[in-house]
Amino acid sequence: MNLLREATALLLPDACPGCGRARSAPLCPSCFLALCGPVRRVAPAAGGVRVHAAADYDGPVRELLIAHKERRALALARPLGGALALAVRAGPGGAADAGPCLLVPVPSARAAVRARGHDPVRRMAVAAAAALRARGRPVAVAAALHHARRVADQSELGAAERRRNVDGAFAVRGARGARVLPPGAPVVLVDDLVTTGATLREAARAVAAGGGKVLAAAVVAAVPERSGAGGPSGSGAVGYHADGQPPSPEREIHRIGV
Repeated sequence: MNLLREATALLLPDACPGCGRARSAPLCPSCFLALCGPVRRVAPAAGGVRVHAAADYDGPVRELLIAHKERRALALARPLGGALALAVRAGPGGAADAGPCLLVPVPSARAAVRARGHDPVRRMAVAAAAALRARGRPVAVAAALHHARRVADQSELGAAERRRNVDGAFAVRGARGARVLPPGAPVVLVDDLVTTGATLREAARAVAAGGGKVLAAAVVAAVPERSGAGGPSGSGAVGYHADGQPPSPEREIHRIGV
């Protein structure tokens, strides 16, 4: 963590949690624009499910996600949820002519939720759903997944170790004898971050096993890829600036619905 940025945020509560500069909103215009795309498709797909990310997990975006998740900067849920909504819109579940679908957050462990005092992914999913509904997309949030067993912390694990760690870790929850996820329900999986895709792959398996239909997955940020071909971070970018005009905070606020 950036200790200087954390100290600045404590001493100067009006400092942007992404960069430490002065702000008059939850984050400064520069950091806000960092969440505004262009959205890119993440390769490889998680278990055959297309994954879209609104930003790279780097610089201010990384700091914003950490501040929201670990330091309970809850006001960031709305702009982060707006970024998540952009990623949802890039996939089949967010198309203008798409029918109703469910945003299913990747579950956090109960101990992590207790320690943090909130569920950051679910909070961002709610904000994303509100932004999508404001633009006419019929979506709702369904916290349909839960941990079926304990998993180890993944921060120091490689790709193969991550797959083994989460294999069989999730299941569709029931509520008073009924399934939270209706049979055949169209689902977009949502998470804050994708690294190797192992967690999203396991979430997709669990949803399919529970009778749901996974359309796509969407995340706020993806760990930058190493290769340099094909667009931002080495993958195909899905741009929304079709008019050729440079982005501005005012235009992007309207576009992502926050």
